[in-house]
Amino acid sequence: MSEQSSDASSRPDVPPESGGGAGAEGSAEPGGAGQPASVTTHTHTHTYTPGPEPASVSEGPGRARAAAAPVSGPSVPPQNVGPDVPKVPAYLRPAQPADAWQRRGQQPPGVMTRLRAASPPAIGPGTLWSVLATAFLSALLLGDGLGLNLLIVAVPAALGAFFAARSAGRRLRPWTAVWALGGLMLLAVPALRDAGWPVFLAMVAALALGSLALHGSRSWPGVLLGSVGLLPSVAGGARWGWRGVRARADDSRGRVRTVARTTAVAVVLLIVFGTLFASADAAFADLLGSLTPDMSIGDSPWRVFLFVLGLLGALAAAYSAAAPVRWDGITVRPGKARNRAEWALPLIVLNLLFAVFIGLQLVVLLGGYDKVLEETGLKPAEYARQGFWQLLWATVLTLLVIALALRWAPRGKAGDRTLVRSVLGVLCVLTLVVVASALRRMDLYVDAFGLTRLRISVAAVELWLGVVLVLILAAGVFGARLLPRAVMVSAAVGVLAFGLVSPDGLIAEQNVQRHGNGGTIDIEYLEGLSADAVPALNELPEPLRSCALENVQRDLGLRDAPWYATSWGEARARDILEEHPAAHQGTRCYDLGRDADERDGFEEDDSYDPY
Repeated sequence: MSEQSSDASSRPDVPPESGGGAGAEGSAEPGGAGQPASVTTHTHTHTYTPGPEPASVSEGPGRARAAAAPVSGPSVPPQNVGPDVPKVPAYLRPAQPADAWQRRGQQPPGVMTRLRAASPPAIGPGTLWSVLATAFLSALLLGDGLGLNLLIVAVPAALGAFFAARSAGRRLRPWTAVWALGGLMLLAVPALRDAGWPVFLAMVAALALGSLALHGSRSWPGVLLGSVGLLPSVAGGARWGWRGVRARADDSRGRVRTVARTTAVAVVLLIVFGTLFASADAAFADLLGSLTPDMSIGDSPWRVFLFVLGLLGALAAAYSAAAPVRWDGITVRPGKARNRAEWALPLIVLNLLFAVFIGLQLVVLLGGYDKVLEETGLKPAEYARQGFWQLLWATVLTLLVIALALRWAPRGKAGDRTLVRSVLGVLCVLTLVVVASALRRMDLYVDAFGLTRLRISVAAVELWLGVVLVLILAAGVFGARLLPRAVMVSAAVGVLAFGLVSPDGLIAEQNVQRHGNGGTIDIEYLEGLSADAVPALNELPEPLRSCALENVQRDLGLRDAPWYATSWGEARARDILEEHPAAHQGTRCYDLGRDADERDGFEEDDSYDPY
């Protein structure tokens, strides 16, 4: 009885007025109603024939009750099924969306979804412990200043990214190693220099190289966007880390609580016995105080912020290493190719203008310099200052012109490529001469009025632009495949060299040497330099020496940073000033090195120093 009832419920539903073929076919099977119904169920799902339903007569009571049960399916057969049912015309059918994602009720994938690789595997124990170590070290070390602590914090973060990349099956490639080592080398600048501006540049460049190491970009969009590619991974990295921690806590079966208890007991023991030993021996107290960070309740919010910052940064780095964003997937279509005459004529005119300007510069350098100054009425330093900024902007605009010219350059034939290389190659060579002229003008200006932070910065930028022009010339000869990465390497090397040469020390050294040769000196400007300038300023005669070092000595006396937050430049300045302290000169310093003629060459912009 039960088998018959289940068979009835498994049959296709039919209207009350239907029957005939389906019911007769079922009763004609061997065994009749007493046989299992599953033998005949496969014959009732294919045809539909109108007619009287004999199931209530020929089949048993169970089948009659099943037939009388409420119909659960549709009361009419589906459309476009069966020989007698007309098909619905196409113009009456509901319109289907053209996009397959919309047909499924989903939105098209976003840009980041299409560019990011497959979802990363679950966070591993090595990555997890590295991330936690980065967070704790950030909270403990970064709150006291910048120095060697940046490099100490970066090491576990790099290890976490390495473990995550290895678990995702990524291999270490040569360019990845170049970016990673370059970033770690840049973090050595805060450990060496006290000046804030080269330290800031080094930190930004190190972050950019670290991001490139994680994403592995090679095209122009990839290199430019990959250098800031860690930012889109912050939220995804936090979610990935939380899921990994929660999964491990669920699978640990009490091991997490055991580790937490063990760690808590160890910390309590260290605090209790460390305090006792420190109070028992002064030498041990000094050693413990120099090794442990100095934390108080007042800076707790700042420490918490640094912990969260280190945690999110390390998770974003590991997440990017396991599932990098392929920024190279963003392609910039080339512009519409122009014909040769339309493209080349404006550039040839520009080359002629550059050639005329360079020819005039050669005439001035070969003997007409005094005549030009006599006709213009300018002093040599004013002539140099007048031209440097214009030549700097000319160099920048030339690089922009080259980029736009390559976008609309004629292409497709060998003659087109030869024309493009010839015209742009000549423009690059002429621009290099403009760069040399600008640097020469800055040299004349520095000889007249001394070196400042603004002057050494813009001169360094002009020099780097010249390096970029040389790289463009090399790309025209050997191919442009490595040009984006070569330009990024040149920028990183420039920032590293700028920090290693100690710009504040170089400024002080040049001004002291110029004063020794009979030139004027601006003590008001030099006393605002960082501790990196102390070795050079220490060579000045008294009372200029004490006036130049008085502010630095006072600032160093107010600082009490631990060893990991003290730069080598600051430590060296402390040793010099402890051996030969600067004497207090009072109001006497206001009358030294502040004559009107000594301030003529210093612009108002030079006196502004945000660092």
